[in-house]
Amino acid sequence: MISFDRFVLNNGLRVIVHQDLSTPMVAFNILYDVGARDEDPERTGFAHLFEHLMFGGSVNVPEYDEPLQMAGGENNAYTTNDITNYYIQLPKENIETAFWLESDRMLSLAFSEKSLDVQRKVVSEEFKEHYINKPYGDVWNHLRRLAYKQHPYQWMTIGKELKHIEEAQLQDVRDFFFKHYRPQHAVLCVAGNTDLEEVKALAEKWFGDIPPGDTYVRSLPPEPRQEEARELTVEADVPYDALYKAWHMEGRAHPQYYAADILTEVLGSGQASRLYQRLVKELQLFSNISCYHTGSSDPGLLVIEGKLVKGVSIDTADAAVTAALQSLRDKGITAEELSKARNKIESMMVFEDMNLLARANNFAFYELLGDANMMNTELGKYLSVSHEDVQAAIDTIFVPTNCNTLKYLSKANATATAEDKEA
Repeated sequence: MISFDRFVLNNGLRVIVHQDLSTPMVAFNILYDVGARDEDPERTGFAHLFEHLMFGGSVNVPEYDEPLQMAGGENNAYTTNDITNYYIQLPKENIETAFWLESDRMLSLAFSEKSLDVQRKVVSEEFKEHYINKPYGDVWNHLRRLAYKQHPYQWMTIGKELKHIEEAQLQDVRDFFFKHYRPQHAVLCVAGNTDLEEVKALAEKWFGDIPPGDTYVRSLPPEPRQEEARELTVEADVPYDALYKAWHMEGRAHPQYYAADILTEVLGSGQASRLYQRLVKELQLFSNISCYHTGSSDPGLLVIEGKLVKGVSIDTADAAVTAALQSLRDKGITAEELSKARNKIESMMVFEDMNLLARANNFAFYELLGDANMMNTELGKYLSVSHEDVQAAIDTIFVPTNCNTLKYLSKANATATAEDKEA
């Protein structure tokens, strides 16, 4: 049992306190309930842009990193389609520095055309480097658009297209900030060498006077049930053909999530997994293959992806994956596979809980999902997944009409194949 306390400020900021006196450090994690799914379809990439803007100076603190470094602290952030998360780790003696810095940028960023222009250029270069010029970098752009037709998961966290970032205006940015980055839309977790009374006093001192922000109800268009298989073929300058197959699955808070997570472990997590053993080692059709899910708050995707061995046709590889999944549907998983998957997940969770920052992050995330005590109940949910639960997930997810297939072909291989046929 990992202990914690919880309180809420009058402005709606939820605060989790986890005491760990075995460390001289404190982890300070603030999670905002905003991600790429909350963006205007014509102005995407804003949540990720804010990950950069939030380090560009706030109303009373022109330089964020300098005072934190002087206090012996480190920080970072990440953005997903569902959330935006900022975290700090620093010595317990300097805990108030974290409250000061984070409260000031929650109060208001130092909005300026110069700051926006700098970060807009940084994000634009990131978009080009990782999603346009990098081999296979646009895979998720294609796959999301193929799988989602209504829900905003249809675009990547960095945005739907580059021009949305390049054309971002200061007023658009201000409006997005004051809608989403407010106390009532945030969860703060302070973990480490501190106590409830200290955190209460500091939270009230630094965050208590920040306006709560306007209340709004998230109303996203649900993704309709997929009624027919979808397929897309893309050619690109990549060294090897690749196959991506995605199926819709339930969201993070749904009971099916745990069975689906176990299923991905069995199918494609590591060299001992079922797909690797069959399609890489035995049939030698793929050089590597994996299975995972997006872990989305709303209904997400379970994905199988693999790079093909040179000379293997994409249709042959696709048929082999389909055959492996049909065998799975017919026979299910074995008791040994279920046991190994449970044990592996348990080991990963126990190992993760040894890290102070990970604990702070998880507490905040679970509170956002509805209950910080999920920190103590999640493992039990995995361990209680039965063989029948996994089979039900298999039967629900791996329906042919629920499948989205992206065949990502190497232009060089396609040209060589065409020349062979002509000869």
